Amino acid sequence: MPRSSRLLLALAGALYLSAFARDRVESWIDATVLPPVLAETSVEMRDRNGSLLRSFPVEDGIWRMRPGPVDPAFAAMLIRYEDKRFWSHAGVDPLAMVRAATQTLWNGRAVSGGSTLTMQVARLIEDGSTGRWSGKIRQMRVALALEQRLNKQQILNLYLTHTPYGGNLEGIRAGARAWFGKDPNRLTPAQAALLVALPQSPEARRPDRNREAARNARDRVLRRMHRYGALSDPELRSALTEAVPLEMRPFPRLAPHLTERARRQSPGAETHDLTLDAQLQAQLEPLVAQAAARAGSSVSGALVVADHRSGEVLASVGSSGYQDARQGFVDMTRALRSPGSTLKPLVYGLAFDQGLAHPETLINDSPVMFGRYAPRNFDGVFRGDVRVRDALQMSLNIPVVRLTHELGPARLMAALRKAGTSPELTGGRPGLAISLGGVGLSLIDLVQLYAALAAGGQGSVLHHGVLSQPGQTERILSDTSAWQIGDILAGLTPPQGAPSKGLAYKTGTSYGHRDAWAIGFDGQHVIGVWLGRADGTPVPGAFGGDLAAPLLFEAFGHLKPEFTPLRPPPPATLMVGAAQLPPPLQRFRPRAAVFQDDVSAPRLLFPPENAVLETDGTALTIKLRGGVGPFSVLANGTPVATGQYHHEFDIPNPGPGHAALVVVDAEGQSDRVTVRID
Repeated sequence: MPRSSRLLLALAGALYLSAFARDRVESWIDATVLPPVLAETSVEMRDRNGSLLRSFPVEDGIWRMRPGPVDPAFAAMLIRYEDKRFWSHAGVDPLAMVRAATQTLWNGRAVSGGSTLTMQVARLIEDGSTGRWSGKIRQMRVALALEQRLNKQQILNLYLTHTPYGGNLEGIRAGARAWFGKDPNRLTPAQAALLVALPQSPEARRPDRNREAARNARDRVLRRMHRYGALSDPELRSALTEAVPLEMRPFPRLAPHLTERARRQSPGAETHDLTLDAQLQAQLEPLVAQAAARAGSSVSGALVVADHRSGEVLASVGSSGYQDARQGFVDMTRALRSPGSTLKPLVYGLAFDQGLAHPETLINDSPVMFGRYAPRNFDGVFRGDVRVRDALQMSLNIPVVRLTHELGPARLMAALRKAGTSPELTGGRPGLAISLGGVGLSLIDLVQLYAALAAGGQGSVLHHGVLSQPGQTERILSDTSAWQIGDILAGLTPPQGAPSKGLAYKTGTSYGHRDAWAIGFDGQHVIGVWLGRADGTPVPGAFGGDLAAPLLFEAFGHLKPEFTPLRPPPPATLMVGAAQLPPPLQRFRPRAAVFQDDVSAPRLLFPPENAVLETDGTALTIKLRGGVGPFSVLANGTPVATGQYHHEFDIPNPGPGHAALVVVDAEGQSDRVTVRID
């Protein structure tokens, strides 16, 4: 056979063997069973601006976060340092392997590795070894298979998701947050170099355990980048002097109660975009903790901030500390508590709408009984006739119960439900005491109620999801009545040192000093504050005005530098003094009393007006005509007799001097005389 023929035959055989080998290799690669590449990553909670509120570790306790945007300079440094032919090779770099083998033979030890980034990804997703030949061959096979099934950017994203950064950190984003407290979208050259160097030996180079090893590894990366021309001389000098972090930074854990609830509500979502403001939340959490600590042992606190125009919740503090000894795990923004006096504005607003009263209407603050129920003011003092405006600002109990009796407790309960709240009664039908806190409501309920008041009697339903479609509450008050309530509450004296104008607010204290409340609003925002003990035990001496109101004003101070002006009065608002009011509105009387003749009112027959009585300290006899029992008698504003059904009875001697005697019947009608006792 001629030599040329033999050469052609040999060439054909070589080509056949090459093709056969190629087919066998491709079949070998195609048959590769890849491990899962869609690994579980941390569920993330983000605020309205995209800032991280909280991240949850995956089931094995590892922080593995999706990379997100990564600084292009870091990616370029990583590829240049670890695998400069990454974009061109097929998963295995023969040149790098030859170089690594040559350096090992020449130096007698491993100087550099031949693994590509794709091979490192293969090791990471399989959690395989690197030292054994079998392990290395397996990595090469998986790397080649990955290159066939994924594009280069997907492979790089896998590396950025799984690469270790010490401890329980995986992925560039977890590493950047733990070591530098920032996302990896903007890194200094020194920070980028440390994050390039750490994965090669994540435990030995941990900055918090071996700072020098971390610095040396970082500096090697920087110097190589300088040799490659990626860093200038000034950039290198500056990067080499940058400090190495001393410890891991904690991951954000803002709004733990709300984020837990959001995760339960949408368990399949990887990212939750919330309406909260991370910066505001971070300011208010320690503020609540400090206020609770000042309030006493085992006292917790809660706070909600919302935009009443949009219904967006901007901050939610569920307790004074999620893991503290004050039962911090209990979300006190959702716990049912007695709202104390915070429902009084709603009662007055309903009375305005029903034509029962006006802010300038006179209403009687005197002893009264409704069946067996005899309400008392918090301080035990009765003030006689007062303006409705003053009765609400002083938070008197008797006037608001009179109005509740006339409105009917069911109307108040219906208004609460229309406002988007979920009131709960301990049992039976609602009674008159609900206007004084005898109903279960949560802090978020009260903020929802006041948001509707602030918005003109009807507003948005509060929500914390950016993608939520907020609904509207039903109308609970007319625009005019809602403005009148806001105007009255804006006239309350603020805590010492707080701004004197611009905030309409109400405080409340529940029975037994178990809950201290303060809810306030301006022209845009509403904030609710609660302080108390999560287990419901009393806090001796706790009052809403003393504990909760200062925290309310402090929270507004963190929210913005000054209050947004309140709404102007609607055109239909009647703004006159008591004397200019229509006669039925000048003084509150029950509806039935409007049609009764004045002769039914009680009249003091004895003692007569301006009488001079010589009693020698003995009891004073009272004689009445008309009226409906039971009767009560006040001497100089102090009750001296109650529950009297007869028209003649004795009262304790008020003592020498002038005495103003007032008798009040069960319908709130009264008579008054002034006498002198010798």
